[in-house]
Parts: sequence; structure tokens; C-alpha cells
Amino acid sequence: MAKLVSTLFISADGVAEIDPEWHFPYFDDNMGRAVSEDYDTADVLLIGRETYGSFAGAWPDREAAGGEDAPFAKQLGDMRKVVVSRRPLEFTWRNSELVQGDLVAAVTALKADPGIKGLLIPGSISLVQLLLAAGLVDELRLLVHPVAARRGRRLFDDGDSAYHLRVVATEAFPTGVIRVIYAPGEAPFPAGYEETKGKV
Repeated sequence: MAKLVSTLFISADGVAEIDPEWHFPYFDDNMGRAVSEDYDTADVLLIGRETYGSFAGAWPDREAAGGEDAPFAKQLGDMRKVVVSRRPLEFTWRNSELVQGDLVAAVTALKADPGIKGLLIPGSISLVQLLLAAGLVDELRLLVHPVAARRGRRLFDDGDSAYHLRVVATEAFPTGVIRVIYAPGEAPFPAGYEETKGKV
């Protein structure tokens, strides 16, 4: 079964909609390494329409320009890109295709495909929210910036129940960014005030 990983830059107050003003001051070699490690887990990108448009509008040109980020641009170009969109798209970037049919069924089938090593969702907040609700996300890889963005879309939407998470790994960077890898988990134990009041 292929692992489905979500990778996101996120502020301390939970905003995952990136504003360059609070993101780029913290991007260093450590973050670059972490991002590369996330991409190395997968051979399929699963992305929403807006993320696809952003990537397709930048990375093919960077690959063609042959600069220092050209190898990463080529890696993205060579990967299979499965795009989630409610409307037809005209693809200009190689190895791109549209999700066919029901999203949950399609992603379940991709995870079960023995020919797929792993799936990665970079950004694409709406898509991550839908797949979290469906129980299909195996890891949340968050790069938590030491800044309160105070505006922008947050990763976790309102819902009827909490998402309990298990910490797989953490790493602190000199910039103050904390890399946290979460997997779905359970609460440590059932408890209310009566069970905890003696510990306070």
C-alpha cells in the first residue's frame, strides 16, 4: 500500500496559505533538505487545480533555464501528476492527468496500486482537508514557522470531531522552524476533568 503524505508550510497560528512575507525569511538549507526528503518519498504528486496552475506556471521554465533549481524542476516534471479539478483542464506540463470519477475512490485506488511507491500532496489545502476527513492521509509533514500569520486559510477546518495525531518525528532548525511529522493516532487515554484534576 502506497503511503499518502501531505507536506505543508504552516504558521504558528495554523495558517497554511503561504504569504511570502512570512515564509521566505525562514527558508534555509535545512528547510530545503526537508522538502527534498518529502518529495523523495513519492513518485506521484496529487495536487489541486490552483497548486497545479502555480507549479506548471513556474517549474517547466526553471527546468528549461538550467539554473541551480533545474534538477528539482526536472524531478517534478518527471513525476506523475494527478490533478483534482471539478472542471476540465488543458495540461501543458508533461506527465499530468485529471482525476477520474469519485475522489475518495480514485485516491484509494492509487494507494492500492502496487506500481506506486508513494503519493505526495504539496500544499492544496482543500484537497488535504477532504482526504483527512476520509481517513486517507498517512502522514502530515508540517514545517511550522515561528510567526503568527494572523490571516489566511488554516489547515484544519471546523468539524464535528477532533483529529488525534501521533508524533512520528520532530526536528528544530536554527531559524526557529520546527519540522513535525504526524500520523493518525488516538487520544492517550479516555479522560475528563475528574480523571485529571489531581494532576494539576
